[in-house]
Amino acid sequence: MSSRWITETLYEQEGLTTAYRADKLLYEENTGQQHLVIFDNPVFGRMMALDGATQVAERDEFIYHEMMTHVPILAHGAAKKVLIIGGGDGGILREAARHKSLEKITMVEIDPAVTEFSKEHLAMVSAGAFDDPRLDLVFADGTVFVAESRESYDVVIVDSTDPVGPGAVLFEESFYRNAKARLAPGGVIVTQNGVPFLQPAELTSTVEKFRRLFAVASCYLATIPTYVGGPMAMGWGTDDTSLTDVPVETLRTRLAAANFETRYYTPEVHKAAFALPRYVQKAFPA
Repeated sequence: MSSRWITETLYEQEGLTTAYRADKLLYEENTGQQHLVIFDNPVFGRMMALDGATQVAERDEFIYHEMMTHVPILAHGAAKKVLIIGGGDGGILREAARHKSLEKITMVEIDPAVTEFSKEHLAMVSAGAFDDPRLDLVFADGTVFVAESRESYDVVIVDSTDPVGPGAVLFEESFYRNAKARLAPGGVIVTQNGVPFLQPAELTSTVEKFRRLFAVASCYLATIPTYVGGPMAMGWGTDDTSLTDVPVETLRTRLAAANFETRYYTPEVHKAAFALPRYVQKAFPA
């Protein structure tokens, strides 16, 4: 039997597609919210795609999840409450749960099917984190949650899909404004902002909106092999100007106190991630 190829169509209109050989198809369904497919690939292991865009791959997910999580938490230095918007695969939750200093982790996922199928087929990603007693798992629209909630969080992590389909609302200024209202003083928001080499407009749009809301509106970078086209940008918004430039030695001390090992994140990588190539800087609005 010939293998099926799963095609990523995110950049199809720009003239680029990427295909992954599915040696084993584990699940495929239109959930009512999104088209979801989970399969095994010989290079990247188990993978999940939503609406033609790769969301997570077993062998490189640690890069994205560590950088989305540890950079804001360790930059903050005293976070007690974290809000995750999206992240149904549980990877951000897993990394947040490694910080024993956190008192509460709220995760808001719009589609229960994504979480349930991830628990079953991508259990290595969440690694039991859904059982953490500090977790408050809410199945709801993230835009509605931040608009209606009155709780405050030290860190908000927006682990969204790309700005197409249901994920598009998570890139609107009204969402960012309401998310900021959920931040405690000195808090920070981090967003998934795509690959600037192929999606500069996505980063431009977010930074432009962040500038109207935050004292610091920027991004940092990490290279994740399955997200083709160069390093991925993580949007960064905060009113605490010191969080962008925490000394490496301070980050070392905080990581040592957290007392866990990472596979990608280091204090040095954290610091360097904010050093942006010229073409990324040029994606910022003038």
